[in-house]
Amino acid sequence: MLSNELTDLVEDICNKQCEMQNIEIKKAFDGCPKKLYNTISSFANQNGGGIIIFGIDEKESFDICGVYDAQDLQKKITEQCNQMEPVVRPLFTVSEVNGKIVVSAEIAECGTFDKPCFYKGAGRMKGSYIRVGDADMLMTEYEIYSFEVFRRKIQDELRVVGRADIDTLDQNKLIEYFAKLKIEKPNLSNMSNEQIMQLQGITDKQKPTVAGIMLFGIYPQSFFPQLSITALAVPGNAIGTMGENEERFLDNRRIEGTLPQIYEQAIGFIFRNTKTKTIIDNQGNRKDVNQYPMKAVREIILNALMHRDYSIHTDTSPTRLIIYSDRMEIENPGGLYGRLTLDDLGNVGADTRNPFLAGMLEVMGVAENRFSGIPTIYHEMKKAGLPKPIFTVGRGSFKVTLLNKTNDSINRYTNNSEIRGIIEFCHSPRTREELAAFLNISTPSYAMKNYVLPLVDAGLIKMTIPNKPKSKYQMYVKV
Repeated sequence: MLSNELTDLVEDICNKQCEMQNIEIKKAFDGCPKKLYNTISSFANQNGGGIIIFGIDEKESFDICGVYDAQDLQKKITEQCNQMEPVVRPLFTVSEVNGKIVVSAEIAECGTFDKPCFYKGAGRMKGSYIRVGDADMLMTEYEIYSFEVFRRKIQDELRVVGRADIDTLDQNKLIEYFAKLKIEKPNLSNMSNEQIMQLQGITDKQKPTVAGIMLFGIYPQSFFPQLSITALAVPGNAIGTMGENEERFLDNRRIEGTLPQIYEQAIGFIFRNTKTKTIIDNQGNRKDVNQYPMKAVREIILNALMHRDYSIHTDTSPTRLIIYSDRMEIENPGGLYGRLTLDDLGNVGADTRNPFLAGMLEVMGVAENRFSGIPTIYHEMKKAGLPKPIFTVGRGSFKVTLLNKTNDSINRYTNNSEIRGIIEFCHSPRTREELAAFLNISTPSYAMKNYVLPLVDAGLIKMTIPNKPKSKYQMYVKV
């Protein structure tokens, strides 16, 4: 950044009196901080990187104290960056603010294939960090593995299932699949069934794989009890709300079977537990319309099953489906895979976590496998006059939320504790970065588009500079 940009940033931080998702403050008045490794790692591992600013004393109400020696500070910061794997190359800026020298070190995001960035002295498991709000948190074993699986092209769907053998696969399902496959892929028509199963990832040296069991197993849950969907329908807008007869759940199912069976049963569960209205057109034709567009629902359920993580780290984690009175949530284990970010959803072809599963589901006629799922969901929700779907990435999970009302959907959705929390958080004016950090979302633009701006439109939050909505000084406050 330029010197004047650093000056503006320092003044902005001092006015707000807080660190942010992408901003870390260090005093550095009486020497270089000795352990910057955690912050360097977390910034290098997050989307967009981050900036460390030296010369502000957080403990003294963000007083600008200046740094002890700008040249020596840069040298020692670089030495610490050289202790990272991969090596980090900071970009320094020096500026004078109120007669004091401040220094910034911009830490760029590592390439996807280089993550996680970690401190070599602690090793990958104890030296890899992730940014959560204004804190640097040690990565979990699973978070580290999530980077490793993409970088090393680990195919968890092809894991051999130790207790299984060929007899645990449904031979009728296999025969039906072979018939479809030989029509779709003539090059395989002259091969033996054993060769086809090996090439398609159903087996590995005559032993069934995870993909084989989940698509063709007689009873997959005998090997993986939690590779299923737990489905709930609750009477209110939150779990724990009681119905008219003091019931906690309107419906409660564990949906099991092969992936195609789970998919169809999940759709059935949604049909049973959502409202349907009948429309008569001008020609007198009758049409039943569900409160959610079912094309969008089918895509979401299919994506959850096809793209979830099937590693040993998530064997005990089912996909969760919850139908509330004002929304529906589908959450599956495994965050976004590979190079995909929230902003990329629906705009670019994604890296595929489970290409063998996706390919077999395509042959079976269950999935198209053309990266059209997200655009279809957006299109169908808009066509139905409903709010845009909300996509959320947690630490090792991915959730889709659909709202089911047209006029008062946002007001109803504020009954959700997360959204209500945003409104209360804005009791004092908040920046885009602060709101993204509060929501634990690494991309401020996504947090604004899907969480904050709908509340602005609903009149629940307002801009502090309404005539300049894109101002870098824009903040958001509760009405």
